[in-house]
Amino acid sequence: MTEKVFYLLIDFVMPLVFGYYFQRKQWLNEKICNDIIVANITIFCTILSVLSFWILPLNLELLWLPLFGILLSFIPGLTAYLITLKKNQPCLEKASYLASAMLSNIGTLGGLCTFFLYGEPGFAYIQIIALFQNLVFFLFCFPMAEFYRQLSQEKRSVQKITFSSLFFNRNQLPVVGLIVGMMLYLNGVPRPAFLGDLFNFFIHISAWMALFPAGYSIRFSAMKTYYGRVSDLIPIKFILTPLLGYFVARLLFNDPIVLGTILVSASVPTGINAIVLARLYDLNLPVAGAAFFLTTVIFLFLVYPLLFLWLN
Repeated sequence: MTEKVFYLLIDFVMPLVFGYYFQRKQWLNEKICNDIIVANITIFCTILSVLSFWILPLNLELLWLPLFGILLSFIPGLTAYLITLKKNQPCLEKASYLASAMLSNIGTLGGLCTFFLYGEPGFAYIQIIALFQNLVFFLFCFPMAEFYRQLSQEKRSVQKITFSSLFFNRNQLPVVGLIVGMMLYLNGVPRPAFLGDLFNFFIHISAWMALFPAGYSIRFSAMKTYYGRVSDLIPIKFILTPLLGYFVARLLFNDPIVLGTILVSASVPTGINAIVLARLYDLNLPVAGAAFFLTTVIFLFLVYPLLFLWLN
């Protein structure tokens, strides 16, 4: 447990704090932060996608579990989209709002929370769910963000937004990595042992390269305007999604550890990838930052303590 807490501080808290400190001191510029994000996605996320899916056990026993990584993204995402139909939001704000609804902090924060509850089995189960949320991130959220960015440009029309511009670009390289990894696994190619050590090394680098620019993007003075506008994410993230996710899980699983893990996965706050997406596609950063900060505080001080008491 001490090791997991240490990694949470080193790979989650510290890069956010350092990124925010660099922004306050104006030691970096926006271009460098964006370059860090692009390098992380095209190089490290692609390599990690290959390595992780290379050993992912694609068997009937775990057939349904990865699908919750997709389901727990689209339940809040579709609900948020229906809400936006009644709002008059600018395109860039709408894209950030939808990303904040869909993307959750399953892998890092959710992983630590399930480890406290169930130990290694819970941690392993939630990482499988998190892997498939990454599929939603790269395969759906990236094209969505590109669509709304193009839609917001006054000199471009919707007709000029092409399929290739949304799905065939460098930001989709991690999807290629997922496919390559699965093909290697299905063809029975063993993964060399040293690549496991390389994976552990790269995961820390990738975490810093994702979270440091996110911390750099947090501007509390700008975010305070948007807390009210993202407040409807609170019932979506902490009531609707857990209830529906847990209901579906009860139909498919009997194992209490799996059920508890899915419930925690369905209850975690907005993920840092919402901020990463906003930076990368020039969306509304304060919206993503406000959603991340507001939902994380509520989860840590209210939702998770209740879950911990109930599941224990």
